[in-house]
Amino acid sequence: MHIAILTLTFSLLGCGSLKEKRQRMGGLHARFGNTPSVAVCESSERDRHDASEWTFVIVGLSKREVESQCREIEEKLERTVDARVMNIEREFV
Repeated sequence: MHIAILTLTFSLLGCGSLKEKRQRMGGLHARFGNTPSVAVCESSERDRHDASEWTFVIVGLSKREVESQCREIEEKLERTVDARVMNIEREFV
């Protein structure tokens, strides 16, 4: 069993309220939390309008499988979220 902790920090330029932030970042739980091997949460910057940090915990039978899922999550977020990815951190446990 292999586990990765993937943390992404986003910048939400021009975001003026928490409501707008939820709209721009919304749906991450629904898109990724339904996968049995992935857990997701907003892990920091909850009270800031212009920033957000999300952490994903990915579990798999092989390191290759976990790395592949991390790449898929990163690519999907960069394509679909109305925010700029400022930092990506991966940690394998």
